[in-house]
Amino acid sequence: MDTDAAVPALAALAQPHRLAVFRRLVELGPDGAFAGDLAAHLAIPANTLSFHLKTLQHAGLIRPEPMGRHIRYRADFEAMRGLVGFLTENCCGGDDTLCLPADAPAKAAGCC
Repeated sequence: MDTDAAVPALAALAQPHRLAVFRRLVELGPDGAFAGDLAAHLAIPANTLSFHLKTLQHAGLIRPEPMGRHIRYRADFEAMRGLVGFLTENCCGGDDTLCLPADAPAKAAGCC
């Protein structure tokens, strides 16, 4: 990922509802969720959620999949890893193991 892609992604995540939506989609993994399920779980009005989903989609962080009259949203894990990589690429003078949380190896095995 480069700066031109990282800035819109970070800007999209710099809002509490959008961050909550993205984190929920990451939590749900590849199954994702329909907008109505996200709205109910996060207690966000549908029209407000629609705006936030569009912003996250334009930032390249989520992918919509039309399914009949509904749309399933999924986190784009490749984009997420790209953003994290961009943020940490020069971490600790190139020794990225020094930048990982202490419990990262245990989590990494089961992650996306």
